[in-house]
Amino acid sequence: MANFIEDIIEKDLAEGKYDKIVTRFPPEPNGCLHIGHAKAICLDYYGTAVKYGGKCNLRFDDTNPVKEDEEFVESIIDTVKWLGWKGDIYYASDYFDEMYECAVKLIKKGKAYVDDITPEQMKELRGTLTEPGRETANRNRSVEENLKLFKDMKEGRVPDGALVLRAKIDMASPNINMRDPIIYRVVRARHHRQGDKWCIYPMYDFAHPLEDAVEGITHSLCTLEFEDHRPLYDWVLKECGFENPPHQYEFARLNIERTIMSKRYLKKLVDEGVVDGWDDPRMPTLAGLRRRGYTPASIRTFCERIGIAKANSTVEAGQLESCIREELNRTAPRVMAVLDPVELEITNVGEDYSQVCELEINPSDESAGTRRIDFGKHLYIEQSDFALDPPPKYHRLTLGGVVRLKGAYIIRCTNVDAEDGKVKKVYAEIIEGTKSGGASPVKAKGVIHWVNAKDCVDIEARLYDYLLNAGDEDKDFSERMNAESLVVKHAKAEKCLAAAKPLDSFQFMRQGYFCRDLKSKGLVFNRTVELKDSFRK
Repeated sequence: MANFIEDIIEKDLAEGKYDKIVTRFPPEPNGCLHIGHAKAICLDYYGTAVKYGGKCNLRFDDTNPVKEDEEFVESIIDTVKWLGWKGDIYYASDYFDEMYECAVKLIKKGKAYVDDITPEQMKELRGTLTEPGRETANRNRSVEENLKLFKDMKEGRVPDGALVLRAKIDMASPNINMRDPIIYRVVRARHHRQGDKWCIYPMYDFAHPLEDAVEGITHSLCTLEFEDHRPLYDWVLKECGFENPPHQYEFARLNIERTIMSKRYLKKLVDEGVVDGWDDPRMPTLAGLRRRGYTPASIRTFCERIGIAKANSTVEAGQLESCIREELNRTAPRVMAVLDPVELEITNVGEDYSQVCELEINPSDESAGTRRIDFGKHLYIEQSDFALDPPPKYHRLTLGGVVRLKGAYIIRCTNVDAEDGKVKKVYAEIIEGTKSGGASPVKAKGVIHWVNAKDCVDIEARLYDYLLNAGDEDKDFSERMNAESLVVKHAKAEKCLAAAKPLDSFQFMRQGYFCRDLKSKGLVFNRTVELKDSFRK
């Protein structure tokens, strides 16, 4: 079923309004992109440009030099390309000359004026939702005086904050955004592309429509918070004399349970050291999700499934998880890793005992074949797979009980070393005739995983969870921080993991999906997502 954006585009194409659909994705280079931006990218690029044979520009809204950094520019380019975008790259700052001329044009038309109002006065005179704003004395300056003062601003003869250029619209408008908004301010800060050429910079609401018009954008797609800004968008384009101007359309932004979606708050987490940078795998940034093991395909699938709507809503956290889980279930090789190891000794074989066991690489992909792993006298199993005092319906190992070791034998526990209720070592014997793949004289209700102590590798497994605890959505995010958003395990794993490359994904059997960390030098594996409960038992 088509969404309302597609309905608009298809109507425009049917009426011959445009020869080609042109959209844009316009990030500010003041932080890394997050999963909410992925929704916008997928709509701007896949949902419109690709679908209708058009194009989608990547345009940096670099109009605020105080907050911008070339590092974020490079990160954003890398991220959108990783997500699959292809196209041309533009910068708002490359249009500063055109924007300045547009501002001069407005002054000459009597549609803009220079004001010396302070932020406090601006707030006081702006009015409220029920009361109109009040004009300042400077609103009726002459065109000549406004041109001179604006030139003084441009040439650096005015201190920061002393003067601003305001659009002259309607101080009594019911839309507060139309009450003579500021369109230029003085800022002495070095720009990452323009250097020190400029000391005045346009405000977003003035720059954005001009950027769209210069690039020939047909459909300017924004989130709902810009809906009240659309009349100003249209006013700027009309008063600056653009023929066949672009049109702005708004859609609901993405909100996910237990997920911080504000770039300002994400920056706060980074600045305060709560997380290990913008690409910390707990972050909802695309760089963080990538490092955690999410794939472009899984993110695109998620964006497609949640759809495009006009009303804001909150998506269940599990919807994103299910997309990557479904993909990795089809593609990820299976390996065994023991996160909380306890030693298991097979008592009825010698020290040199060694067998080869054959396990499937991926049951969802027969063409993947099988892998061969060694089975010896000394193994490791999970602490949780042995119980001195088992609960009801416990189908794993207990003293005197039996269990099958995945791909190997059924064993019976004969003894245990324990101290203060904590198991130190487990002893068991192989029941002859029970090797996997053949008829067995004994049945075991449970199957557990293991690794061979002689040739296993030590790995660090990082178990990631959401940064926010569930519930209490009305509280400030700082009061909802999850103290267990990262749990580190020093684990034992199959030797094949020593050859894993960064971002290679695996299913750790009965544990979850993991990928090798992109930045760490050692054998560090990040948990991408847990298995469904039925697969962990």
